[in-house]
Amino acid sequence: MIIDTHTHLYLPEFDNGGVPAVRRAVDAGVAEMIFPNVDLTTIAPMKALHEQFPSITHMAMGLHPTEIGEDWREQLAAVREHWLDGTQHVAVGEVGIDLYWDATFAEQQMMALEQQLQWAVDSAKPVIIHCRNGLDQTLEVLQGFHDITGVMHSFGGTDRDVDRVRSVADLYFGINGIVTFKNSKLRHTLPAITTSRLLVETDAPYLAPVPYRGKQCESAMLPATVAHIADTLGLPVSEVERVTTANARTLFSLPH
Repeated sequence: MIIDTHTHLYLPEFDNGGVPAVRRAVDAGVAEMIFPNVDLTTIAPMKALHEQFPSITHMAMGLHPTEIGEDWREQLAAVREHWLDGTQHVAVGEVGIDLYWDATFAEQQMMALEQQLQWAVDSAKPVIIHCRNGLDQTLEVLQGFHDITGVMHSFGGTDRDVDRVRSVADLYFGINGIVTFKNSKLRHTLPAITTSRLLVETDAPYLAPVPYRGKQCESAMLPATVAHIADTLGLPVSEVERVTTANARTLFSLPH
């Protein structure tokens, strides 16, 4: 049994609203899935897919950093209304800093992240953090939230990056298909993360793990990543499944 802590099966890349993809995931041994939101347009399809599988899927609400633009305040206010509308969300997310494609709105991304971290604090919920080419800025914002809980989603950093994150907040690290890539250095970072702060994810439809490279990623592929992590750490697959499932239930307050 595994929990995919980060998957976007509700996106239009998946047929029939993602329903077949969820069923394939369950058949592959993925017991539960967490759907982080992206922007205002993804809320309705995310909710629709969750409503099809309410006992095995969970939602997070937030505004993705690449969606931050001139009208970010209005966008964020609208997303916040959904955060407060009484729907059950297990986390704030996904939120963060992404300067890979464009750094034009770096300052606005930092302000949006700060506001959404405050949502998490106010509601005693964890946060799902997206960080790409923006670790310095992410940690600068996190400095004001030492008691925050959450996960560095799609983590691909070094031992030093792990230490830098831990010096600011005691976060988990979400590991996905990146760890299986031929030239990935992430396998050398896994021991520094330790299994006590390890989560597994797909980030579907992106980052399909080996041996599925070149195909559209989906949650059913998660066992390949888990097997690679187990091999790297010299652990049984069952142990990686057990500890990452327990970690996910703890962080996101999922029922056992």
